[in-house]
Amino acid sequence: MSVTLNRTRHTKPKNPARYTKLRRTLRSMARNWDLYLLLVPVLAYFIIFHYAPMYGVQIAFRRYSIRKGIMGSQWVGMAHFNRFFQSYYFERLLVNTLTISLYNLALGFPLPILLALLLNEVTSKRYKKLVQTITYAPHFLSAVVLVSIINAMFSTSTGIINNLIVLMGGEKVAFTTEPKIFKSLYVLSGVWQNMGWNSIIYMAALSGIDPTLYEAGRVDGASRWQMLWRITLPCLAPTICIMLILQCGRLMSLGYEKIYLMQNDLNIAASEVISTYVYKSGLINAEYSFSTAVGLFNSVINCILLFTVNFITGKLSDTRIF
Repeated sequence: MSVTLNRTRHTKPKNPARYTKLRRTLRSMARNWDLYLLLVPVLAYFIIFHYAPMYGVQIAFRRYSIRKGIMGSQWVGMAHFNRFFQSYYFERLLVNTLTISLYNLALGFPLPILLALLLNEVTSKRYKKLVQTITYAPHFLSAVVLVSIINAMFSTSTGIINNLIVLMGGEKVAFTTEPKIFKSLYVLSGVWQNMGWNSIIYMAALSGIDPTLYEAGRVDGASRWQMLWRITLPCLAPTICIMLILQCGRLMSLGYEKIYLMQNDLNIAASEVISTYVYKSGLINAEYSFSTAVGLFNSVINCILLFTVNFITGKLSDTRIF
């Protein structure tokens, strides 16, 4: 009996390294408790506004009634999902959402990188600040103001673009009502609005590159183009990979405000996407369960894209989020 007790007392942890690391972490947290206390409001925000509302996701699997509440509503399983998948507008919504998202990714992702690289080569601080101010300013325009500018510029009656086309001998084009032009108008206006703002993180990454690398390149006789390819882009690559993963993680989340404001009866075949459909179904038609199911489907696709791109990027460049 005594032998058994002694063995029990002197039993070592199965993983000493992990146990030691845990103790060090707890001691560090105890020493810096005031710094960890600053995380409480942030954690409370995410718990209250992001994790707690996930309780309502089950509305997508119920025939929700405000009178009966969530738990009192009838459970219908995948009925709302099947209704969405079998509807005649499912293919159109999916194609429009993917087309606009990929179009936006193809233009909106590389252009801020290019702008940051160009600004990084500018030696005049005054000119650099001027360009940054001009390119950052459109980001602060609301969707309503931006769409109003688009309608004013591309109007067939008083729009400056159509007036220039007429002066050059052409015919007026209905930019805001033509379905074939809608996607380009939406994406290009978004690139113009956000290109400067999105370049800030790349400018920050470029400012963190060790200047001695460039000095060594100059000593070795490297040109500016060679230093761009051999020094700047490799140092910027981890940031580009992280931003690409995050961008792909919200590929299907276009937001409904701007698209909804640009919609009309003539371009709706090209402008109706999942986010606008959820808005109309949930808030306008009061189909809460159905709109929640469609939104949940959209979120699941985004989650799958996030994990997929994160895995591929980690395999190719050893850079990943998790």
